[in-house]
Amino acid sequence: MKPTMAISPTRAENFAEWYQQVVRAAKLAEHAPVRGCMTILPWGYGVWELMQQALDVALKATGHKNVYFPLLIPLSYLEREAAHVSGFAKECAVVTHHRLVSDGAHLVPSPDARLDEPFVIRPTSEAIIGEAFARWISSYRDLPLLINQWCNVMRWELRTRVFLRTSEFLWQEGHTAHADAGDANAEARRILDLYADFAEDVMALPVIKGEKTPLERFPGAICTYCIEAILQDGKALQAGTAHFLGQNFALAYNITFMDARQARQHAWTTSWGMSTRMIGGMIMMHSDDNGLVLPPRVAPAQVRIIAIASNPHDLGQVQEFIASRLKPALQGLCWAGLCVRVEVLAVEGRPGAMFWQAVKDGVPLILQVGKREIERNTVSIVSRLSEGFQAESIALPDLGEQVPRLLTSIQSTLLSRARALQSSLMRKADTLDALQDAIGTRAPFGWAVCPMDIEAESSEKVQIILAELGATIRCVPLALDRTNAKCIFTGKPTPSKVVIAKAY
Repeated sequence: MKPTMAISPTRAENFAEWYQQVVRAAKLAEHAPVRGCMTILPWGYGVWELMQQALDVALKATGHKNVYFPLLIPLSYLEREAAHVSGFAKECAVVTHHRLVSDGAHLVPSPDARLDEPFVIRPTSEAIIGEAFARWISSYRDLPLLINQWCNVMRWELRTRVFLRTSEFLWQEGHTAHADAGDANAEARRILDLYADFAEDVMALPVIKGEKTPLERFPGAICTYCIEAILQDGKALQAGTAHFLGQNFALAYNITFMDARQARQHAWTTSWGMSTRMIGGMIMMHSDDNGLVLPPRVAPAQVRIIAIASNPHDLGQVQEFIASRLKPALQGLCWAGLCVRVEVLAVEGRPGAMFWQAVKDGVPLILQVGKREIERNTVSIVSRLSEGFQAESIALPDLGEQVPRLLTSIQSTLLSRARALQSSLMRKADTLDALQDAIGTRAPFGWAVCPMDIEAESSEKVQIILAELGATIRCVPLALDRTNAKCIFTGKPTPSKVVIAKAY
């Protein structure tokens, strides 16, 4: 069944433009007046709130507590950790004045209101949180210190795309301090597992857990762990990272503690984050040529009720049926530990347009109610994943069983589909020719799993080959065996394997 309001162009015709049209059709977000920024609209923010809620519960269950730090960071704080400031210098937005004045035609910074020290708009918060940790921690009894904040950050991007890469975005960033290296590294790995579980269980997005190579590490980190998601066009998306920072930031910000033997030690720290780019990954993984497809776990409305009425009298009857019989049948219905989220659209005329808008919005279950349903005490229910959007008639007393069953089916089907795609696009490549063939030149691109000598990463040869492919080394997968093979770039024996792919 071909909708009259389907997405154009299709994924096959122009994947990048298709993505923009899906976002626009579902009213998820729009470009803001500020270059590279976005305004997240109610439907899109509803998705973020549900993501935030699920992840916040998981973080608090592991002992992390929420805090909030200032948006503005003194420039001198960033300068204390050389690798960190170097890594973010090109992306920093800087505040230099604290007042505007009129020059007769425009508002301009006041010459006598220049700040004594510039402030950087938060690109990430290791610097300002490191300074706080140095004040908060004095004894081993203060450790581990586990905090998280939900906030916005600013990184001045040159090429932006709504949700996937914007100059300002929303995220959570965790920061922890520990008494020893093993505990800190284990914390980073625990968060990596938590992120992977969240991606798969909530977003229905399977990921590869791995470690970033030296050139791809977070600035100032000893080790960066990541989850990499594969999307419908075969490109990769870094969906979350967890960094073992060693003592680099503790040395820079003087984060010390007195151990049990009364010796002064520097702490070991971590940081980690997941952002609204996960929404972009979800869209690109699950949506189709009819519009957005939402996993029920993050659908702001899991059920949308549409009234079918051609005149005010019929509309009144349908509204009364919904209020007196249908809504009570759904009242208190739970799924995945929460009440089922139900939305009612009871508007006279154009039920077809409302139906197709529900499709483009990605609503998991669409319930239609008209005179026929009132007479039969039923509803017509359409799953967003059903072939041709065929309606199924369900008696009202059966909704309590059928709605949770259908939501479970949609959530698990989306994960199964994504896993099947991931499996089909993961390809072994033991030679340079095989690498080129594995990645391909047309979407869907492949992911190449290659033996590689990590020390060769920065060589001119490797960088030229990757540039020609338009690909990057995504990670060293944690789950792969480490049997010796010949590096595809140097021919030397190596136990390491990497994933190479085109990426967002």
